[in-house]
Amino acid sequence: MSQTAQQTAPVTRARYLASDNTSGLCPEAMDYLARANVADDLAYGNDAWTTAASDGFRDLFETDCEVFFVFNGTAANSLALASLCQSYHSVICHELAHIETDECGGPEFFSNGSKLLTVAGDNGRITPEGIEATVTKRGDIHYPRPKVVSLTQATEVGTVYDLADLRAIREVADRHDLRVHMDGARFANACASLEVSPAELTWRAGVDVLCFSGTKNGLGFGEAVIFFDKRLALDFEYRCKQAGQLASKMRYLSAPWLGLLETGAWLTNARHANAMAQRLSDGLTDIDHVTPMFDTQANSVFLQMPADLQAGLRDVGWTFYTFIGEGGVRFVCSWNTTPELIDELIANLKQAATRLGY
Repeated sequence: MSQTAQQTAPVTRARYLASDNTSGLCPEAMDYLARANVADDLAYGNDAWTTAASDGFRDLFETDCEVFFVFNGTAANSLALASLCQSYHSVICHELAHIETDECGGPEFFSNGSKLLTVAGDNGRITPEGIEATVTKRGDIHYPRPKVVSLTQATEVGTVYDLADLRAIREVADRHDLRVHMDGARFANACASLEVSPAELTWRAGVDVLCFSGTKNGLGFGEAVIFFDKRLALDFEYRCKQAGQLASKMRYLSAPWLGLLETGAWLTNARHANAMAQRLSDGLTDIDHVTPMFDTQANSVFLQMPADLQAGLRDVGWTFYTFIGEGGVRFVCSWNTTPELIDELIANLKQAATRLGY
């Protein structure tokens, strides 16, 4: 490229709405991380920060739960499911569930082979009828015995399970002696969307274990595995150690969590991300050939749009995925997504649509 061409070529900048994994640490998490770095403390989770964060979760969920900290969501889900299953058991999940599509066989690996049995369901949600049909499909010794129902909250397509949904699932789970696991990658966003407490959305509705994501809620790393039935947590710390998930300097995982819990930022961050997703959804109603695929109930927006319109957005620096959920274009908002960024995306979409004659 000539010097003149370099000077006149349009300059694009990356605009990150592909995932809430692209955001940085929120100020509260960064503040508590820095505080934990001021002085030495005990290792392997015996430090004051980890104790305080664990107690913070017990206060948040209004119950005496067992709390463990791991590095990422795949480890959290895989180890939690392994603690609920034997190798000859199976886990019932939605066909779009992250444990099925995006964890590289981790749940099967860590459980020594427990099979995932996938079920269809509208709007990314598994149904009691789907669970019932899967459990009763076969009962012979050649079939992996269903033992766990795994739910994603919010779902892979940005919808949520409300309290009635969860109670209905718990009812069928009780009927067939099934445990209920919740992949809470965007659990905070679901709480904010439904305006219900974490206790109401978990153990009071029949959830046995929750994998609560911090990474998508303002942390740089770290997930909390929370057992509401403490008997199910037996030897879980050994699973974490064996899987390379026992942090020697655990306070760097737990202290940022304490920042979210003590300040309420876990909920503030989620409310903001949800509001930005709704702002985007509301701003697209008058663009031809851009149609929503699902109701915007949390912090994700799924859209159908032509390939050339997608290309037009990428040309000016927008990042997004097209392979998540049931396809289409996915935009995800985070704690630090600004109204200005959302308005810029809407404007760029309108400009591209006009240029392409839509």
